[in-house]
Amino acid sequence: MTNNSLEKELTLWQLIKEDFRVPKLNDPVLDSNFELFFNYPGVWAIINYRVANRLYYKGFKKLARFISGLSTFLTKTDIHPACTIGRRVFIDHAIGVVIGATAIIEDDVLIYQGVTLGGVSLNKGKRHPTVKSNVVIGSGAKILGNITIGANSKIGANSVVVVDVPDNSTAIGVPARIIKKDNKRDKMAHNELPDINKEMFKYLIERIANLECSIKKEENCTLEEKNRTLEKEYNDFIETLNSNKKD
Repeated sequence: MTNNSLEKELTLWQLIKEDFRVPKLNDPVLDSNFELFFNYPGVWAIINYRVANRLYYKGFKKLARFISGLSTFLTKTDIHPACTIGRRVFIDHAIGVVIGATAIIEDDVLIYQGVTLGGVSLNKGKRHPTVKSNVVIGSGAKILGNITIGANSKIGANSVVVVDVPDNSTAIGVPARIIKKDNKRDKMAHNELPDINKEMFKYLIERIANLECSIKKEENCTLEEKNRTLEKEYNDFIETLNSNKKD
């Protein structure tokens, strides 16, 4: 490819053949090679990028940008031809993915729809993220600025990442926080991502219970009547939801 050693390792045709094989490793739904031509815009986005990238660094920048623009129109995936994308990168579903000019994506990265690898400045230098090998980026995630996502890490869906993420970590939230470190490499284990909202509500509920208990002890007041009213309002709300489902 251009500005790394990949060009010396594989020819353009070898890279494209490898890209066609990647969905078989990452998508259990794929039944035949025929589907690759019509149902995998992410594969075509990567292949079009490979061609545009070679042309871009051989000096045919306008032609490269034309191919890139045409690819964006056809695949709904915007990849700048100047960026660096390694081997066996798979963009699943692909719609809405944006990858900036100075972004670097290493090998075996899995990217879902709606992901942005964007910049936060107008500087001419490196202003887009570097994504190390074996990273999984969930749907809708935004990774912004000249930061590094460490190898084997996971980025939760709809997270906004603006700081470096260490190797073997999980980052989730807005802004994203690093909530655990592990060495698991199962790319499809999205069910193991922690639920920050659940933990937050659990904390708030327990905190309120402690405050109620403290008020009862210090002021000798009772909250039973208010609790019964609150319980009734909650039950009425649940009944309303259930009736709407039946309708």
